[in-house]
Amino acid sequence: MDIPVELKYTKDHEWIRTEAGEAIVGITEFAQGELGDIVFIEIETEGETLDKDEVFGTIEAVKTVSDMFMPVSGEITGVNPRLEDTPDIVNKDPYGEGWMIKIKMSDPSQVDELLTADQYRSLIDGNS
Repeated sequence: MDIPVELKYTKDHEWIRTEAGEAIVGITEFAQGELGDIVFIEIETEGETLDKDEVFGTIEAVKTVSDMFMPVSGEITGVNPRLEDTPDIVNKDPYGEGWMIKIKMSDPSQVDELLTADQYRSLIDGNS
């Protein structure tokens, strides 16, 4: 299973990559695998400022519907436009083309509280 070391992770299976005060967020390969074929993604929070752990959207797969949670506090400045027409891009490329949102972080130090790749691997190994 691919768990890129340059990313940080949440216990809810989101990943985050930071670049100059902005964060890009998606769900992990483990999460998309557990969900199965993703058929719809709803993110209607663009332009809103949300706190860490608040729901920013939902992801619908053949098996279930799941909430997606903010890994850090901030304003959602962008939503991946490809998700509307091709939500299965998340199944194919969860760490690349399948990203979900961009966030202008209110407190970049919150990233330090997230899981490293090794800590995330331990979390999912404990769940399997």
